[in-house]
Amino acid sequence: MKHVVDKMLDKHDGLVHSEGVKILSHTQRETDEWVQHTVMIEGCDAPFKFKRTKKYRSLQGQKVNMTYYPEVETVAGLEFEVMKVVRIKRF
Repeated sequence: MKHVVDKMLDKHDGLVHSEGVKILSHTQRETDEWVQHTVMIEGCDAPFKFKRTKKYRSLQGQKVNMTYYPEVETVAGLEFEVMKVVRIKRF
């Protein structure tokens, strides 16, 4: 029997899964009815972003498994690499 993440990786092209990554920083800010979460992980300079309907307890210092899509975001004419998180699980 396949694990949920394996099924997601098979079904969606470009999806990446990382296990046991350490969160260095976690910020949360409200945008309309959503809360925008941004995390930085050890060994990567790109921010990992996801939205939730409410605030989350801080993930700073935690180890997590994440499933995400690499994307390019344009801000003021400059392109930045960001990761769009679709699944994040603490362990």
